[in-house]
Amino acid sequence: MSWTPLSPWRPIPGTGQMLAFTATAVTSTAFDTYTQAVQISATANCHVRVGAGATNKDMFVKASDPPYILRVGNGEVISVVQDTAGGNLFVIELTH
Repeated sequence: MSWTPLSPWRPIPGTGQMLAFTATAVTSTAFDTYTQAVQISATANCHVRVGAGATNKDMFVKASDPPYILRVGNGEVISVVQDTAGGNLFVIELTH
């Protein structure tokens, strides 16, 4: 018998953000009080940091990878900068 595990996370309605990134880092708005994690996915290869000021030495996210889940806290932000080309980073706030 096969089974499908349930995700321990659920999206917080109305908290999605799309960050258009280039060679200059961009930063999300601060996360909601109830946010415990974020799901991120990108349309182009990029570098992501929990906090402001992402550089090309931060976490590498490939556009071909499945979405990542990152633990964050209330009031924190995500920043992103391109690897070789601009694109969009989609950020969804999650809670249990």
